Amino acid sequence: MKNKISIIGAGSIGLSIATGLVVSKKMEAGGILLSRREIKHLDQSKKNGFIVTNNNLKAIQFSKTIILSVGPHQLDSLAEELKGKIPDNYLIISIISGVSIKKIKSMIDSNCRVVRAMPNTASSICESITCIAGDGASSDTIIEETKSLFDAIGKTLIITEEKFAAATALGACGIAFFLRAIRAASQGGIEIGFHSDEAFLIAAQTAKGASGLVLESSSHPESEIDNVTTPKGATISGLNEMEHRGFSSAMIKGITKSTNKINTLLDD
Repeated sequence: MKNKISIIGAGSIGLSIATGLVVSKKMEAGGILLSRREIKHLDQSKKNGFIVTNNNLKAIQFSKTIILSVGPHQLDSLAEELKGKIPDNYLIISIISGVSIKKIKSMIDSNCRVVRAMPNTASSICESITCIAGDGASSDTIIEETKSLFDAIGKTLIITEEKFAAATALGACGIAFFLRAIRAASQGGIEIGFHSDEAFLIAAQTAKGASGLVLESSSHPESEIDNVTTPKGATISGLNEMEHRGFSSAMIKGITKSTNKINTLLDD
């Protein structure tokens, strides 16, 4: 099989990427190796045709393109395991929060190509936003190679490495923020008379429609809001009440708080 990748650290985000690559038909399951310490958690993935292992050295043998998807606290032990074993012609795509390209190269003791990418769990349905960054030494070729991979599972944006903590907070953590907003809306729906399944459907589909409006038309959210609000109407009344209660402020503070937390992980 020509197209192969290895994903070391096949937790939620790693599995989401793998699933999306297959759903999009970018790759076949048999061309994706998933590595995880507790391999029992990959039983279903194995049934779905993925190659699974708990041996990270097999991941290196399987493919020259490797996605590092472990938690920051697991990087030390992983780097010790891989140190000096990754050839220079390999491409390492790191989605590890708070760890620079320079640091990764130093830890694995390799001159291989390294880029950073930050997708989110919507990768599984090919609706992710993935921010991609190289360092000053990264060539356009490896950036485009990485972009081509993640284009299959959603939209991509090339950024500088300095913006990576912010990209992680807004794009990756952001999934949870918007899901919480949907949950809150559905709870409001229950309070005004809908059954929980009805309220959830209305809230989730409305959120999908709202994002579709701004993405498809490239219009500003406020322009679309203006199309819904009328003088002395119900929409502006609800919006103003939310703002009085701190809706926008809470979202902004949540995003900045997450960014600050990620920055505490920075290695240099």
